[in-house]
Amino acid sequence: MKLKFQATRVFQERTVPAGTRLAGWSLLAEFFGIAAPVRQPGCVSEQHVHGNERQEGDWRIFDKRYWPGETLADHLNFALRREAIDLLLLKRILEAAPKADLLRMVRAAPLGIPSRRLWYFYEALTGRTLNVDDAPHAAAVDLLDESSYFTGKPRLSKRHRVRDNLLGTGRFSPVIRRTEALEKFIGRNLSRKAQETVGRTGAHLVSRAASFLLLADSRASFEIEGERPPRTRLERWGRAVLQAGKHPLTLDEIIRLQRVLIEDTRFTHTGLRAHGVFLGERDHNGDPLPEFIGAKPGNLADLMAGLLEANDRMREDGIDPVLKAAATAFGFVYIHPFEDGNGRVHRCLIHHVLAERKFTPSGMVFPVSSVMLDRIDDYRATLQAHSGPLMPFMEWRATPERNVEVLNETADLYRYFDCTEAAEFLYGCVRRTVDEDLPREIDYLRQHDNAIRRIMNVAEMPDRLADDLVRYIRQNNGKLSKKRRQGQFRQLRDDEVISIERIVRDAFETS
Repeated sequence: MKLKFQATRVFQERTVPAGTRLAGWSLLAEFFGIAAPVRQPGCVSEQHVHGNERQEGDWRIFDKRYWPGETLADHLNFALRREAIDLLLLKRILEAAPKADLLRMVRAAPLGIPSRRLWYFYEALTGRTLNVDDAPHAAAVDLLDESSYFTGKPRLSKRHRVRDNLLGTGRFSPVIRRTEALEKFIGRNLSRKAQETVGRTGAHLVSRAASFLLLADSRASFEIEGERPPRTRLERWGRAVLQAGKHPLTLDEIIRLQRVLIEDTRFTHTGLRAHGVFLGERDHNGDPLPEFIGAKPGNLADLMAGLLEANDRMREDGIDPVLKAAATAFGFVYIHPFEDGNGRVHRCLIHHVLAERKFTPSGMVFPVSSVMLDRIDDYRATLQAHSGPLMPFMEWRATPERNVEVLNETADLYRYFDCTEAAEFLYGCVRRTVDEDLPREIDYLRQHDNAIRRIMNVAEMPDRLADDLVRYIRQNNGKLSKKRRQGQFRQLRDDEVISIERIVRDAFETS
């Protein structure tokens, strides 16, 4: 099939670089009118490009020698060989392309690696079958190049002589590219480092540190949503987080977590929602101005089943725990299956995967939410980098209840996604937790206990009062304020106050 079309200077609201032609995913999406974003559009220059390719804004520009040709097969092969895999685009292009042309491509090269991969993708993603005999016996080929992507354990399709090594299935599958940042994170073996930190610490101190970190994570998870709940609700949620990884991850288990989170269900439906959901503002009439729209209610059961299927496959395949946590947790929050609580359950799923895979020390929760709160702009940018480009491809209208109703078919927009950026963000949060937060909390408690012991040698008092004394001195730059000195601690002598202030300064001089 020859791809005939008018050269365009604007593609998906981006100006095409002068002196170039669309190629690969971009050309195919333009030609077939694909309703999906091309996140890194590609084009081929009419000139030579130093180093064969260069980045210009959003565009990846290839040397003129890389022009693939004029046919569907040329540009499909170009996209699969030279561009990052995009399962959403690939599925929609394969659904739009004439079946007869795809059939000719496969029959023309039944032993060819590109044609076998394309054939497998067609049948796995679309659920359709090409009228082609099973591939002749040949060396099997991996579906994804493991030097470019993090992959699952290969599962051989004898029909295609292709080893499926996706992270998920045709029903739901994230993609994580091998980047320098992710390779470095994995190479640091942060799980072992955390275990070593805990192993050098007494059990009692570790237990107290775990309690403080759990409370910090619970509080931060609510603060990210703009809430400041009472201590009882924080502790209730904290207990639920602490159970992470102890039960298999099923839809019933996820709904149980939501019900732990939402105490008062008089105004909030728990479980898969029956209506649309959006994030964003409202205009002066109260009508929605969405920045993100969750999956359609009718698609939720299938999408969640696909997500859990992919989660199980990644566990069985031994995918790195942090990568798996990113794929499962961010996949969940993009689907947004609940009326309320999606963000907090999303962060709890991170804990579930890390605990289930024994990445975190037993009985401890990494305060990932605290780091996310500190890096809130990066966190939001990571979420919006995925969801923002999808919005132009969603047709919606406001309902009489001032909610949103999606009018077109959007399930695939949530079914396939590149999770690389989210994985890098999450690994960065885990790294800070292991390198900084966990050792700092243990050091603080050690210094605090040392200060309390020495204070008791100066003046005996209840532990609670000694804790207050240490906190007040630290908050006032190493001095007990005049107000506290004349109030709660008026019975201390001047020389005792001077000694206690010195003890506190000495204990925390490195903190």
